[in-house]
Amino acid sequence: MPLVKQRNRCAFEHLSSLHEQTSASSNRYRKMTQPADAMSLQMVSAVSNSSLLQPGSSLLNFDGHVFFFGQKGWPKRSCPTGVFFLDIKQNELKMKPAAFSRDSCYLPPLRYPAICTLRGNGESDKHQYIIHGGKTPNNDLSDKIYIMSMVNKTTKKTTFQCIEKDLGGDVPEARYGHTINVVHSRGKSMIVIFGGRSYIPLAQRTTEKWNSVVDCLPSVFLVDFEFGCCTSYILPELQDGLSFHVSVARDDTIYILGGHSLQNNTRPPSLYKLKVDLPLGSPCVTCSILPGGISVSSGIVTQTGDTEFVLVGGYQSDNQKRMICNTIVLEDNKIEIVERVSPDWTPDIKHCRMWFGCDMGKGSVLLGIPGANKQLISDANYFYILRCNKAEEDEEEELTAQTCSQASTEDQGDSTPFEDSEEFSFSAEASSFDVDDIDTYNEDDEEDESETGYWIICCASCNIDINTWVPFYSTELNKPAMILCSSGSGHWVHAQCMDLSESMLLQLSEANVKYFCNEHVHLNKGLQTPKKAVHLKKQPMKRLHKKKTMKLTTPVKKSFLRRLFE
Repeated sequence: MPLVKQRNRCAFEHLSSLHEQTSASSNRYRKMTQPADAMSLQMVSAVSNSSLLQPGSSLLNFDGHVFFFGQKGWPKRSCPTGVFFLDIKQNELKMKPAAFSRDSCYLPPLRYPAICTLRGNGESDKHQYIIHGGKTPNNDLSDKIYIMSMVNKTTKKTTFQCIEKDLGGDVPEARYGHTINVVHSRGKSMIVIFGGRSYIPLAQRTTEKWNSVVDCLPSVFLVDFEFGCCTSYILPELQDGLSFHVSVARDDTIYILGGHSLQNNTRPPSLYKLKVDLPLGSPCVTCSILPGGISVSSGIVTQTGDTEFVLVGGYQSDNQKRMICNTIVLEDNKIEIVERVSPDWTPDIKHCRMWFGCDMGKGSVLLGIPGANKQLISDANYFYILRCNKAEEDEEEELTAQTCSQASTEDQGDSTPFEDSEEFSFSAEASSFDVDDIDTYNEDDEEDESETGYWIICCASCNIDINTWVPFYSTELNKPAMILCSSGSGHWVHAQCMDLSESMLLQLSEANVKYFCNEHVHLNKGLQTPKKAVHLKKQPMKRLHKKKTMKLTTPVKKSFLRRLFE
């Protein structure tokens, strides 16, 4: 009997040791596999006036340095290029303006453009960014294509070169919310443009639909990067136009995922595969419909490996954000989309109505959500950095595959123009820059334009709405005419709200006189000091019958007259 107990005890100890070894190995396996799928979310404290970062902006990654492009509003004199270096240290987001070389062209701030990278030869790690389309601050759509590259980088200043590429042939129309990718086949490279939205043709515009947008035709455009020749292809598999979709490219294949159809107001779970063959003759473009698509618009794709991508953010309906994250793997001419563990979203992110963001490169994403209404600055946003691969967080190797995705910027008012007339300033702390840096962006150099927006409520009876406004005067194009009221420190009012005729508006703009709005004109008259009346000098009245004085003639004259008549 004691022998049986001893054997049982030995067997129990052996099983316990095996269990501990199994638990330890499973824990080690869990620790080894968890960082690869773990996603960390870190909040970044933005400085004041962070409204410069708005939906539709883009981020460019040059040699591990992230640059911001596409501010909402025209650039100011402290940073005329509109390109900023994002300096994120100790959970603080600061900005430093960048410069352009003298041989660069003008690059307007474009929101919702299509951006992708163009790699150089295999020996060089340098790359360029291709920027096409987008919205200007005047709500005009661009049809130009720009090539942006870094030419100099120092601790104090970053210089870029921007070149506009001339296009010919079937030039894509001006658009936004589309994608652009680079494909490689048989030793050649081509640029592929697809999707997006544009304004309705001028011949179809009416007063009610002046700023309405429609889906672009589902044509695929091939652009020869060397000569700028464009060719359009109509494929039977592509029936409806898409915008704010996601595209991932590798070698000669492009995968188009999700998107929003404005015509049907749907987000179809579509997945298209575009294959581009570049022989010696004409290019060959084929399209096939694949199963396993995802219903998402405005998603963000970041690359975490040579063949691995992560899809985050976006919307799955008009009133619902997409909180699920997916891993996209491209191998052996196939695509695999699997769901992955989402990060621990904060309550602010879960309950906010909209969000936006951009790919920062190297598996990181910058997310932004609107701030609380109780904040002093109504345009303030909260920012987070989402790292999709913690194990490779500090690696500096460049990724070789091409990605292109629209920033998570779409909201319920995406089909209507935004308030592009407002300008935003960004104040950076002086400690973040060198003392001798003359390129520091200082908001004190700018004028306070918070009260000069074109879409403000100028008076109690103001009826100017950005969504319903149409040009009233012949001088208006896409912004309402405004006039400065000289009451107090001055404020801007809409000329249409003041019931000013066009002739009176032109006269006031040309004449050097002060104008007072309808609310301050009576107050101004009451405060004016009465002018001193000028007394007129009264001239004495002439008498009607004035006696003439008799002139007496001398004797000499009398004798002369007598001799004259005799």
